[in-house]
Amino acid sequence: MNKTNESKGLNVSVKSFITAIAVVLALMIFTYALTFFIPGGEYARIVDASDNTVLDPEQGFTEVEGGISLGKWLASPILVLGADGGGTIIAIIAFLLVIGGVFTALDACGLMKYMLDKIVNRFGNARYKLLAIVTFFFMAMGAFIGSFEECIPMVPIVVALSVSLGWDTMTGMGMSLLASGCGFASGVCNPFTVGVAQQLAGLPMFSGIWFRLIGFVVIYAILILFLYRYAKKHENPAVTADNIAFIPKRSMDRALVCFASILGAGILLVLSSTFITALQDYTMIIVAVMFLISGISSVLLSGMKVSGLARFFGKGIVNILPAVLLLLLASSIKYTLTEAKILDTVLHWSVETMDTMPRAVIILFVYLIVLVMNFFISSGSAKAFLLIPLIVPMAQLFSIDPQLCVVAFAFGDGFSNVFYPTNAALLIALSLTNISYGKWIKFSWKFQAINLAATSALLLIGYAVGYH
Repeated sequence: MNKTNESKGLNVSVKSFITAIAVVLALMIFTYALTFFIPGGEYARIVDASDNTVLDPEQGFTEVEGGISLGKWLASPILVLGADGGGTIIAIIAFLLVIGGVFTALDACGLMKYMLDKIVNRFGNARYKLLAIVTFFFMAMGAFIGSFEECIPMVPIVVALSVSLGWDTMTGMGMSLLASGCGFASGVCNPFTVGVAQQLAGLPMFSGIWFRLIGFVVIYAILILFLYRYAKKHENPAVTADNIAFIPKRSMDRALVCFASILGAGILLVLSSTFITALQDYTMIIVAVMFLISGISSVLLSGMKVSGLARFFGKGIVNILPAVLLLLLASSIKYTLTEAKILDTVLHWSVETMDTMPRAVIILFVYLIVLVMNFFISSGSAKAFLLIPLIVPMAQLFSIDPQLCVVAFAFGDGFSNVFYPTNAALLIALSLTNISYGKWIKFSWKFQAINLAATSALLLIGYAVGYH
């Protein structure tokens, strides 16, 4: 077993953390400044038969007094916990603390290194096949069950695997978080974007799947080509299975089987949420609990004592606390806009702009509206309740089918999750993998640009062929 005093576990990089904090603070100040120039306004809302808050079809937009006090803005990172959606933020914080504790203990007992050496020993001479398989897995997790935040525990593992295979951390992030975001955006059977949006638009759940499957294939092809070209430029050809001095250990093998089996059972439960809708609100809790159980069990099986497990678990929680601060700061931006009552005003102006546009361009403008709103509201389902009742009826006036609006909504919601600095999951993943936000943008902007062009073309094709 590795010496435990050499273990570091998950540590939020100081440089990456300072960069992320600076970016988020700048956005917070910018958002606060907007409250002085954009007038307040709101759409009337009611609670429907399913206990969801939706727009009132009989009452439209009205101007109201807006603004937020300086004191309330300064306290917004704490006040957001008691606001609408605060329960989700608290759940994510608990989720992160579990991740930090478990990973530090796994690293301390040597299981992480053993697992990586074993994978490299098995796939070191076929690493590009492994790249394609891992990327497909994460894309499928996002596309078919709507996993994004739930994939965070696996991101550091894939990044470490990427480095072990002779690539760099960016390749690992592309295989995991970027792939998950792309799958989430393709929305094949994503219950949190496509599922909710179709219900609000009066469409059968997951209908029109053939077009979204085409989108999935196109996006996967673009991503694989992008990652393959990047990995080729940054690979270390000396890393092969023959160069890894891997010695099998029975205790580690037992611990690894335990970890993979329990975590795999959790993933299967999450996968079943596509059919068992009652599980959809608990996917993050399921992943956290199964990750906690699998981590504790496998660490003990590896030979570490309970006292050591408790010590390293506590150390991991302390190490992850800066990521919790990032989450609160990023979440406060939406809180400021909502409290100042300017979010609905921005949306109202956007919808009114549709009247002046050519028909074919309107579907792209819908895409743009969602991209803009996703900067402030990262939750896909929350955005659906806000946007779909507005953009679908407006688009129908211009002969644009609701199905195409749903695809535009999914595209606009998903891809920017792995680009915008207001998305807490992205900031946390970058912090955990010691990657600055600036380096991430430098790595991913070309892919995002190509993908934006390709998905815009798909929307125009969908309009041209009368997709419904």
